[in-house]
Amino acid sequence: MEKKLLLKFSLSLFAVMASLTVNAQINSYDTIISGGVKRTYILYVPAIYNASKPTPLIFNFHGLGSSDAQQEVYADFRPIADTADFIEVLPQGLTNNGTGETGWNNFGTVASANADIEFVSNLIDSLKSKYNINTNRIYSTGYSNGGFMSYDLACFLTNRFTAIASVCGSMISSHVSACKPSRQIPIMEIHGTKDPVVSYSGTSGILTSTDIDTLVKFWVNINKCTATPVVIALPNTNKSDSCTATQYDYNGSNCNTVELYKVINGGHSWPGSSTVLPAANYGYTNEDFNASVAIWKFFSLCKSISTGVNEIENNESDIIIYPNPASDYIKIQSSIELGTITVTDMVGKIILQTKSRAEQEQINIKTLPDGVYFVTFLNNGIQNTKKFIVIRK
Repeated sequence: MEKKLLLKFSLSLFAVMASLTVNAQINSYDTIISGGVKRTYILYVPAIYNASKPTPLIFNFHGLGSSDAQQEVYADFRPIADTADFIEVLPQGLTNNGTGETGWNNFGTVASANADIEFVSNLIDSLKSKYNINTNRIYSTGYSNGGFMSYDLACFLTNRFTAIASVCGSMISSHVSACKPSRQIPIMEIHGTKDPVVSYSGTSGILTSTDIDTLVKFWVNINKCTATPVVIALPNTNKSDSCTATQYDYNGSNCNTVELYKVINGGHSWPGSSTVLPAANYGYTNEDFNASVAIWKFFSLCKSISTGVNEIENNESDIIIYPNPASDYIKIQSSIELGTITVTDMVGKIILQTKSRAEQEQINIKTLPDGVYFVTFLNNGIQNTKKFIVIRK
């Protein structure tokens, strides 16, 4: 069943890709030697990249039986990179001699994953030698098997990654038991409750994995987050997709939060993707939010490997927003001029924009529905983003 399902996925995705016009040209296909093996990857560098400026780097890992080229289209970060100014790298998994499928070795022993982890570390070193990579802002995300890979990096290559996000991924029990990260690390999981491939309960699909609620609690404990999350039901903007989404936000200090997007009745799919996989094989794709946008918003709040969001780059003084969560207003406090203030919702829609020459402001949010919002401050070319939650229940 696994091979048939994965084959259908590859054929479905290739069929859709054939009909798409790529919005931006792929920067390069390239190779490195890691562990004596030739490894390949796709690199996307936006036109606004400035070699004099340290630039964030996102790893984007494909699923089992898929490829770097398919992942670039399916879990598309290129339009975001074009304006947010980060580099995206899409590594290619090796072919399993036993199954003939490409992927990442995260379903067996931890030792079997070492070659892929070493490849990632070597690839970071290679990219650093060619581009001005901000080593405090290296992130990992991935779909399905690529989500498992991202969790392994959080566990076993913690010192090189700032935060990770998994879509339809999980961890197998032996990797959870061995996971002793060298520091706390922000974690996001996006998962459908009716996922037929990597089930939410971990008891069905192509393998036995950790129940998603149990996995979230594991990372909540590691990051010493609040035990009770802030729960936000995302607006059901697309009533024809047969599923809804709820966000669970476990707050932690210094950005070391854990976030879960629980897609009620959702399947094994990347929410908001332009490629909608067959529901008969993969379940429903949620269209109420875009996973790529949500992931970048999450990453953009985490700007330092050592301490998280509260360490502002360029020695910029921190900005404090309170109360948070809030219901009627938020107060903003800084030791410097705030500059241009922009409030956006989860999908990037601008709710409010104003300019301030003051160091303190108060914003009325009484008209905003419950949800997660972002406020961005732009002053003298330096941009900082904060998250706040509106909740009245």
